[in-house]
Amino acid sequence: MAARSLELSDADRLLALARRDRTAAREAAAKLDLAAQVALVCESPVSKRAEVLELLPAAEAVVPALPEAELCFTAKALGLADAGPLLEHATADQIKACIDLDAWQTHAPDPEKVAAWLDACIEAGGDTVMRAIEALDAELLVLWLKDRAEVILKPSDDWQPPPGALTLEGQFYLVAKRGSEDLEGILHILQTLFERDYWHYFRLMQGAIWELEGECQESALRWRTNRLQDLGFPVWEEAMAIYGVLREEERTRLAAEPSALHVAPFHLPVWLPELPAAADARHALFRAAAELLPDERRSFLYAFVALANKVAVADRMALGDAESTPAAIEKAAAVASAGLMHLAQHHALPLVEVLRRAPLDRLFRVGSCLDLAAQPRVVSR
Repeated sequence: MAARSLELSDADRLLALARRDRTAAREAAAKLDLAAQVALVCESPVSKRAEVLELLPAAEAVVPALPEAELCFTAKALGLADAGPLLEHATADQIKACIDLDAWQTHAPDPEKVAAWLDACIEAGGDTVMRAIEALDAELLVLWLKDRAEVILKPSDDWQPPPGALTLEGQFYLVAKRGSEDLEGILHILQTLFERDYWHYFRLMQGAIWELEGECQESALRWRTNRLQDLGFPVWEEAMAIYGVLREEERTRLAAEPSALHVAPFHLPVWLPELPAAADARHALFRAAAELLPDERRSFLYAFVALANKVAVADRMALGDAESTPAAIEKAAAVASAGLMHLAQHHALPLVEVLRRAPLDRLFRVGSCLDLAAQPRVVSR
């Protein structure tokens, strides 16, 4: 995670300068180091990021440094149909994370969204297509191909392919399931794969014929779940523990010694260089955090992000939507603040002292029990 280098208004000032003198704006952007350029992009509203990126001297250096979710938000704000130039500079891990975050419906991939991301990679060019194909799980690619086309292996020399069937090499034939125009993107990807990695192409075509959809979904989900955990998003069952009901006598239990802020740093997929920890912050949680020592505040940051991630997963928020991050942060702060104030009043302790003794998950759980309206409204997607 890059350190905060800019104020939030810097992007607006740069864009205003660009409207008056584009050359001067480019020169101003060029004076920023890489960390500051990343901050400039991430701290801009997603609707303005395309304009900001155009002013940077080397977007090909900045894009790979963007946190994975921020790249996803930016591509979606551009519109995936126009995101090819952005994805051209993305790393394989970034593309894979974008699809993990945005192209799933709870326990199964969303065929339309997977196809939209792959189409965006096609617009970016052959190298990007290969990075995406090599990064994605084989099972996910098989599911994508099965959804778009029927694959037939030529059984004999005298066999005649069905009407509309197309082939790249005379052995595997494809019949579009949604109209012949849908094969254009599929054939582009397969042609790239056939030319650059024949054995990968061969395995994909065989998989589309013989592999079972249910088994592919199970394997693809397992791989995706593991990667999301690496990004700080737990499985749903674990996340739901923050909503576990506490008996009334358990709601006031508090550790005797400070131990709640021993949290190790982890990789953050979103841009969150600091939280509004201040004496006049709206939420009690952030007012208490303002009184922490520097090392404690750093641990608090990671503990709070972990809590917000659990809220996002438990409430089944769309992880690939830019609106989900602030929504999860707001709910995590509001509900945990209620728990913090309840414990502080019961034990007659300063807020900061309770924050040092009670893990944030527990504060949220106490707050959730106090306010049943804070319980998640889970909607199947």
